Amino acid sequence: MNSYKLCVKEFQRLKSEENNRLKLEWNLQRTLAKVNYQIPTDAIKENLIPKAITKQQASFVYANEADLLNVALFGITAKEWRDDNPDKSGNVRDYATLEQLVVLSNMESINALLIRQGLPQAGRLIQLNKVAIT
Repeated sequence: MNSYKLCVKEFQRLKSEENNRLKLEWNLQRTLAKVNYQIPTDAIKENLIPKAITKQQASFVYANEADLLNVALFGITAKEWRDDNPDKSGNVRDYATLEQLVVLSNMESINALLIRQGLPQAGRLIQLNKVAIT
């Protein structure tokens, strides 16, 4: 019986270590996604935001572009996610898997390139959705 208890205890310890490692990887990837966000925001600022609009109006352009990525990857806008998950804090990206965060990070860079190439938003959505699926 003692060896059984030791085995269970060791299993619990290993599972705890594994969960901690996965949480650390997820946090690292979420941080990377946030840092990488500077790439598309620069492209948006330089190519999509007219000089003569207010900061509030510019924030709508940024939010619209963030939702473009959300729809391409998750199939849902930030508002739709909040409406569907009133009991959760944060946003859809805070609940993304590690794999989704890696894809999101890549999609942000691709979207910045597509913006600089002048591809309209509808065309970018199609291209980004293909990237997400692949």
